Amino acid sequence: MKVDRELLELCERVSAASYKAIKDLVGTPEAYTTLYIGADGTPTKLIDDASESAIILELEKAGRPTRIISEECGEKIIGCDPKIALIMDPLDGTHNAAMGIPFYSISIAIANPCLSGINFGYVKDFATGDVYYAELGKGAYLNGHRIYPSDRSDLMDFCVSVYGYHPHVTKTTNLCQAVRRIRILGCVSLELCYVACGKLDAFVDVRGSLRLTDVAAGKLILEEAGGIVSDEKGHKLLLQDNVVNRVYMVATNGISHQQILDITGR
Repeated sequence: MKVDRELLELCERVSAASYKAIKDLVGTPEAYTTLYIGADGTPTKLIDDASESAIILELEKAGRPTRIISEECGEKIIGCDPKIALIMDPLDGTHNAAMGIPFYSISIAIANPCLSGINFGYVKDFATGDVYYAELGKGAYLNGHRIYPSDRSDLMDFCVSVYGYHPHVTKTTNLCQAVRRIRILGCVSLELCYVACGKLDAFVDVRGSLRLTDVAAGKLILEEAGGIVSDEKGHKLLLQDNVVNRVYMVATNGISHQQILDITGR
């Protein structure tokens, strides 16, 4: 089943502009210079700003009316009466990129302007060049090949990426004791894609700190691959129309979702 080539090509153009803007900053001391506090309430680094600025310029050159929801600028409207919205994290894994750790990406979700439905998700691994994408109802793909989550059901065989700071030590420890391997990789959009293609079996964030821009694309890609994404209580994950609201997330291969929820809910 073929995805919308126009949307995929739009994401590719945006991604190329972003990478061109940041490639010489990766692994440099100035990359992590704080410029200002972004719309999401976190510090915007030089490398973040370079990526977002290049993306916005590319979209303005394209001339297509677009609503942009981004971590740094918050909201920007290009043209009049936009028919699509781009929800993006211009650089996911900022610390990794700035430090030269090869695990960082661009994350783009495409929705209708009111964000009532996300129709397309795109994540590009800037370190490897791998491209993950999905269109609603048409499956998920890695470099053009259909992907699916792992079929593991025994938690003692699971490799799980987990985010949990000091206030959440108990939940994190419970999960560490229940699964075979734990990873903390530092790029949420890619970690969701890793669950989508079976490289990880689950991704869990018990901090309640994820935002729309962090997860919109990866959530669709994982769900289209066949996995499950929910909040910490197992309810449908609601992504509000802003870059401030934060959510908990449990994302799995779909087979042992309730088991993960039982552990992290203790």
